[in-house]
Amino acid sequence: MRSQTTSNILMIRPVRFGFNEQTAESNAFQDKAFGQQTQDTAQAQALGEFDEMVARLRKHGVNVIVVEDTPEPHTPDSIFPNNWVSFHNNGTVIEYPMQAPNRRLERRQDIVNLLEKDFYINRKIDLSYFEEKGEYLEGTGSMVLDRKFKIAYACLSPRTNEAVLTEFSIQMNYEIVKFTAVDGAGKQIYHTNVLMCIGDMFAVICLEAIPDLDERLMVRNSLESSGKQVIEITLDQMNQFAGNMLEIRSEKGDRYLVMSDAAYYSLTPAQTKILGDYCTILHFDLSMIEGNGGGSARCMMAEVHLPMK
Repeated sequence: MRSQTTSNILMIRPVRFGFNEQTAESNAFQDKAFGQQTQDTAQAQALGEFDEMVARLRKHGVNVIVVEDTPEPHTPDSIFPNNWVSFHNNGTVIEYPMQAPNRRLERRQDIVNLLEKDFYINRKIDLSYFEEKGEYLEGTGSMVLDRKFKIAYACLSPRTNEAVLTEFSIQMNYEIVKFTAVDGAGKQIYHTNVLMCIGDMFAVICLEAIPDLDERLMVRNSLESSGKQVIEITLDQMNQFAGNMLEIRSEKGDRYLVMSDAAYYSLTPAQTKILGDYCTILHFDLSMIEGNGGGSARCMMAEVHLPMK
């Protein structure tokens, strides 16, 4: 049986974290005020946030596989590995086409080779050739996967292209639920995983961000028909990264919902109670990573669903 969650998490420890000018145009979650800080300040604070998150996840029994980034080439967003790679329970590894040239440098075969020591890898799919056509699909940022029912939810954007989605669907036998989503200013949302999260038995989603009412209903119906309790968040909550959560497990099977402090404190008591009925909530101060990088807790974790050797 395919599982939605795993206790094996890959995280990349930053070396030269900072504001990425190459991604800022399409990522409205990056805060230009943060971009004015020095590289050393951004790196030092992001590293502290990262190390604290890893330590607490490990304390709760999660198997966190930490790989150090390298100083060269300079990859300011390497802390978000879920965009360039995904790992699947049938032993498949997929590498993805990335919009920003400096993000393409994050793809590292040594990381895949490292995982192969402990996990079975039966097939490698490289979709990066789509970059030559200017077509992108940034992993589980662009797609939020219902792994149990093999459905990929995707809001179309400059970083999430229909042609690449189709190829993913063919290769992995996933149904694609595609739609358009915009922020409060009417700008396309760059990654699906900032507006929705799919847990084992629930889905957190900002339906308000889907302006087309038919698409909104289609997405809700798809989630509910696969047995998920739909928990709606507002645009304001989405802007605090309340959609950017991930349900994971400890090696004993305890369920955790991982998010940032900003996301947690934006939730209402009613939302917190519903989520708390499904999982123990773990939240972390990720203010520098969020402000500078425009991504949050979910983006920092690439789930390793590969079978163990």
